[in-house]
Amino acid sequence: MTLPELSWTEGDAPDQTTHTARWRSESGATPPKRVVLADDRTTADMAYRQACEGVGLLWRGDFQNARLLLQAMTRRVDKRPRKPVETLLEAFNQHRQIQSQRARILGMLLIPFDAGHGISLRRAPDARQACEEAHGPANEPYVASLRELLGLIGAFEWRKKGVEIPVLNNRIHPHYGVFSPLRGEYIDLVANTPMPRGSVAFDIGTGTGVLAAVLARRGGKRVIATDMDPRALACARENLERLGLSKQVDVEQADLFPEGRVSLIVCNPPWLPARPSSPVEQAVYDPDSRMLRGFLNGLAAHLTPNGEGWLILSDLAEHLGLRTREQLLEMIQQAGLRVVERIDTRPTHGRAKDANDPLYAARSKEVTSLWRLAAAAPAA
Repeated sequence: MTLPELSWTEGDAPDQTTHTARWRSESGATPPKRVVLADDRTTADMAYRQACEGVGLLWRGDFQNARLLLQAMTRRVDKRPRKPVETLLEAFNQHRQIQSQRARILGMLLIPFDAGHGISLRRAPDARQACEEAHGPANEPYVASLRELLGLIGAFEWRKKGVEIPVLNNRIHPHYGVFSPLRGEYIDLVANTPMPRGSVAFDIGTGTGVLAAVLARRGGKRVIATDMDPRALACARENLERLGLSKQVDVEQADLFPEGRVSLIVCNPPWLPARPSSPVEQAVYDPDSRMLRGFLNGLAAHLTPNGEGWLILSDLAEHLGLRTREQLLEMIQQAGLRVVERIDTRPTHGRAKDANDPLYAARSKEVTSLWRLAAAAPAA
């Protein structure tokens, strides 16, 4: 894929020269139409005003000063007042709009990269390995936002450190762009629910491979884990290899189901039926409940006669007014399925207890459920 370009001028007239570079944005943002140079003399008020106007600020100063400037811009963005809302759905839509505007403004502070992902700025970190693992090789110079770079570096550290998974007595190492299993309640649900008889299981939308690993450790002689995202496939394979489970678990690229019928099929789809505003949000938002509907509608055809499908789903969408419990039950019924049991647990993540979170009223009531589903009995 050819990256788009952005351009800027340097020098004073009549000796001004125009420069161009490739534009790289993991969020899918378009390059700023206007770019000006910024350095250690640029004030936070000036940078914030230009960023709000859609002007890109290409940094030429000290890297650590750029980080401080970004922090100052962030404080200014976060001080913007919110309009009163009457419903949780309005609060959710406002929150997403504010987050989108915030990302756009803070994404205007830009960093130049050399070919090979080097950063030729004073006190710049060596981010070459982090960039290489996220993006692959860079054969020519490019420009990217400082905010995305810092997120990429943070994700790289998570990848090295890993996330402790108590039921595995080990760590899962998420790759950049792959949903990290920080919320452990859904993993515990899969680890503690009695498994149906059978030696083969499917893990649909495997991500890091964590649920496939749990199923394999619980006695699944063979697990087939599927995903569409090349990053997720590479991540799952690496984690399963590290855990010594690569001979038990096959990782396949597939849109939902692989071929065949099995006794257990597990799926933890994105929980919110809304459109992602960037590729990295695809693990959270499922537009029109595409993955959820696809899983439900294809489940019965891939189960053995006494098999079960485990749907792991939060009810946050219901509290936000994005989907009702009645609509979910109707999807299940229309797919020719019946509910065997629903096992509930409360989330333990920090947002569920943060009263300052704009969606706290919904998060504080959230329940995560494992729905045990089976094919409905044929009509008499």
